[in-house]
Amino acid sequence: MSRPPVAVVIGAGDATGGAIARRFAREGFTLCATRRQADKLESLVSEIQSDGGTAHAFGCDARSEEQMVALFSDIERDIGPIEVVVFNIGANVRFSITETTERVYRKVWEMAALSGFLTGREAAKAMLPRGRGTIIFTGATASLRGGTGFSAFAGAKFALRALAQSMARELGPQGIHVAHPIIDGAIDTAFIRDNFPERYALKDQAGILDPEHIAEQYWQLHCQPRDCWTHELDLRPWMETF
Repeated sequence: MSRPPVAVVIGAGDATGGAIARRFAREGFTLCATRRQADKLESLVSEIQSDGGTAHAFGCDARSEEQMVALFSDIERDIGPIEVVVFNIGANVRFSITETTERVYRKVWEMAALSGFLTGREAAKAMLPRGRGTIIFTGATASLRGGTGFSAFAGAKFALRALAQSMARELGPQGIHVAHPIIDGAIDTAFIRDNFPERYALKDQAGILDPEHIAEQYWQLHCQPRDCWTHELDLRPWMETF
């Protein structure tokens, strides 16, 4: 018997990543979610299962080539064919250039760029023999411009965007849809609520991004027909300046 298709979310956090995981699970995908600590995924997995879906949690450091190779191999062997991969690891930090240490710069690059490369490479290896699949890399405002204090984050997100473009041009003709949504605005998260209360107050006016609405756009990207693929789209609240 054929197994249900699998959606893998690398960086299934409590906001956007979790919403994306739930959205694909509702469509019948077997959901494989990763974070560095698998126990932080317990509530997400339980919620998906309570709603009648199927989900698995994996503790995985996406910066480790060995762990990422094993992750994709294990999923393909034990769970099912990988149809969708979403890379959603956040690495947003803010330091002045003189306060940005080598360790900070390297770690942010590893989280947002190197991890994206390893994710994309392993996803491509799984999908190419079948000639189909969707790979989505979550971008940010910093993917397009480097703001004050964001040298590390912008450098890494620029690199991730370049990776997505290269992969789209290489893999598109082989049946793999590679997309790069740019999230240009504050998201309804605990971090925004606790650190930027004035911005969070705009929630009642739909002034910050709802993770569930972001997830819906990711689902729509996956559903696009081959004759009308989007590579890059920007998502922002109606009142966001740009």
